[in-house]
Order: sequence, then structure tokens, then C-alpha cells
Amino acid sequence: MTKTLTRTRTIKPFVPQLVYIEPRALDYPLGRELKKKFEKMGLEIRETTSHNQVRNIPGDNDLQKYRNAKSTLVVGVRKTLKFDTSKPSAEYAIPLATGCMGHCQYCYLQTTMGSKPYIRTYVNVDEILDAAQNYMDERAPEETRFEAACTSDIVGIDHLTHSLKRAIEYFGHTKHGKLRFVTKYHHVDHLLDADHRGKTRFRFSINADYVIRNFEHGTSPLLDRIEAAAKVARAGYPLGFIVAPIYLHENWKEGYETMFRTLEETLPNDAKDNITFELIQHRFTKPAKKVIQKNYPMTKLELDEEKRKYKWGKYGIGKYVYQTDEQDAIKEALHTYIDRYFPDSKVEYFT
Repeated sequence: MTKTLTRTRTIKPFVPQLVYIEPRALDYPLGRELKKKFEKMGLEIRETTSHNQVRNIPGDNDLQKYRNAKSTLVVGVRKTLKFDTSKPSAEYAIPLATGCMGHCQYCYLQTTMGSKPYIRTYVNVDEILDAAQNYMDERAPEETRFEAACTSDIVGIDHLTHSLKRAIEYFGHTKHGKLRFVTKYHHVDHLLDADHRGKTRFRFSINADYVIRNFEHGTSPLLDRIEAAAKVARAGYPLGFIVAPIYLHENWKEGYETMFRTLEETLPNDAKDNITFELIQHRFTKPAKKVIQKNYPMTKLELDEEKRKYKWGKYGIGKYVYQTDEQDAIKEALHTYIDRYFPDSKVEYFT
């Protein structure tokens, strides 16, 4: 029997419950614009000397404070303009924002930002883009790719800031630069008329419906993401999909095939020959497991180290990944579905 996706819920665009503004942010036009916007929206606004000094997130216990922090936005200035590398997705990560409003229980940001889960947006966008240009000049005439969603879901806040839209149009006019980002949100309408000139690959994180419903709370449902991807394709953006984390669950093969089939049925035909897929299996570290179980004590996420294979990682921190035979089964199944539904696409990597 062929399974079909049904529309269950949808989510509204993100609005912070609490806003902190660094004084230096008001030296920039975007900082002043955001302050006025949030005042008109009637949001509570506080001043902070630095994001590191954000205190008094409301809540009676750690869980409440964590959830409230996830709906707190800090408007600040990006001081460090040295970009991190971003392999295998791109050469560099471009820092337009940090943090995410989603509650994805497996997310690696759980450990890298566990103590500061609030969202930060940076208003010195011109300085960030100038720094990107310097990196492009250093590598010219080679192409330089920049990833805008390493430490955030930038699309999730861009309806408020339009920093991403500005970056898309900036890279559209560069000679050697390309922009990439990924999102779990369907709020893309304001980006459809951006003058991207084919220089930005717009990617969506997609997964079996079971994974999204159980582990990706506060994000757009699968069907909404797929329909948003079709809008993006019709706007002429190069399109990509990150299938992550690939997670073994009951009837997982059926769940992933339904995802690929629905995607094929929804996307316009002329977009299907320039699609990329990135495939990432579920993994976790010991520090991440502790933070996940603290922040989501009722999680159904499988975190049993005995069932996994240990894989050494960078900086001496190893990861628990699936056993070799399970990885082989994942690769075989997903490559079969991609060959069946998107024979002209490119699988960039499986990890």
C-alpha cells in the first residue's frame, strides 16, 4: 500500500518573546530599524552590554529557562570577522546569525551552544560581507562557497531581519562567490524575488515524517517544507536537500521512500536535473547525550552507546554512529530511492 503524507499542523513565522539589544548595535542602520520594528510589535526589549552578559532569562527551572531562551533574540554586532571553515558543505561559514528557535532533540548545537541557546542576529552585515569579499579575493580565480546556516537556521529569522536576502543579492553580483544555506522552515516568500542570479543554492533539511514529528518540534512539517522547495525552484534558485539525521525507526524504509516520492511529485520538472542531496546518518557524542537528556528528559531518541559504532572525530571527540551493516543498509536504500525518483541529481556525500 502506498503511503501518502497528510497535512497535520503548520507553524507561524518566529516572533521572539524577549529581545536584548547591544548598545553598539544601534550604531548600525539595521540595529535601529530592528529596535523600531520590535517596539511597534510591542515586544519586551532589554539592553545588554554583550550577548555574554544576557541574564535573567525568565523561568522557574532550567527546562523553562531553556525553552524561553529559545524564544529570545539578541541583536548585536559580530566582532570576530575571521570565518570558520565549513567542510564538506563549503569553504567558509558566513556568520549572519547564531542559534535556532527549533527544538530538534538531536541537534549538535545542543552541545556547542547548550549554555546559551538564545538566538543572535548581527547587524554589521556590510562588514561581514566585506570580510567575505576578502576571502574571495584571496582564492580567486577559484570559486569560494559560503555556508550561511552552520550555527543557525537563518531562514527562520530572516522575515524579521532580511540579512539573508541582502547576502543573497550581494553574492549574486560577485564574480567568484557562491552562497549556500539550509532550513527547516517554509517561510520563504520574501526571498522569492531576490536577485540571486543562480549564485545561491537554497537547501531544505528533510526527513521521514516520523523523525520530524517526534524529534523536530517547533519546525515546519515535511509537506510545508516540500511545498516551499517547489516555490524556491520556480523562483529559479539552484535547489538542494540535506537528509539528516537519517534515523532507523520502525518502517524507516517506507518513511524515506514516501519522502522522496512526495518530493518528486511536488517539484516542477525543470528543477529536477540540478538537485543536490547530502546524506547524514544520526550520530551523537557523549557530551551531546548528556545535554539532550537534560533538555529533553522525555525524548524517545535512541542514544544507546552499546548499539552503536564509535568513530573518532576531530579535536579528539568521537561520535557514536550506526554499525557498518546498518550504514550499508541506509546507503543502499536511500541511493535506490534517489536513483528512482531523481536520476539526474547529485549525491554530494554520505557521512
